[in-house]
Amino acid sequence: MNETKLITGLDKLQNAISDAAAMHSQLPSCFTELVAIATLCAKTLKGDGKLLFCGNGGSAAQAQHIATEFVVRLTAKRNRRALPAYALTADTTLLSACANDFGFERVFARQVEAFLKHGDVLFLLSTSGQSPNLIEAAQLSQALGGVNVAFLGQPRSPLDDHVHHALHIPAAAGQRVQEAHLLCGHMLVELIEDLLFEQYTPAEADRAVSKHTK
Repeated sequence: MNETKLITGLDKLQNAISDAAAMHSQLPSCFTELVAIATLCAKTLKGDGKLLFCGNGGSAAQAQHIATEFVVRLTAKRNRRALPAYALTADTTLLSACANDFGFERVFARQVEAFLKHGDVLFLLSTSGQSPNLIEAAQLSQALGGVNVAFLGQPRSPLDDHVHHALHIPAAAGQRVQEAHLLCGHMLVELIEDLLFEQYTPAEADRAVSKHTK
């Protein structure tokens, strides 16, 4: 390999690491919202509700990943019961049939109509917040009494108008936003496990957030 190209490639790798580190250093600005979302989800799960996840492309993979952590477990250190979480991105037969019959804009809304009950939480993952299929799903969820949570990038997006909680990642690059979505997803699962399995109370969680965001 040409030495100049190798040096340029190494510089790009270092820049990526620097960008990721800068983004991670700003994540405490999201902690208050993350704890609010965790408290909401814990209450929903205690009341026999469920969590639904959706997103497109890389965000579809994130939706499936986070839903899996709820159903299986986050870590072997806490072997707790399975929690009801569903990825609306996983059934290729359903997705392709709905896209063919009703259009791709309806692939998530159709599932919301089938599976979401009043009080359930719908997670919408998006770097742009502009996807029509996510907006339609959010609108229908609202009409059915669901609670909408969005994991987004910056700045404010059209999806913000249709959600109850929006967690905005302080990063411009889509890949950095998606990396942070997964990290926040893991932290969310851990917080919810703590709340459900009595490691600490919501009030104690709020105090912990205040300590780290001052």
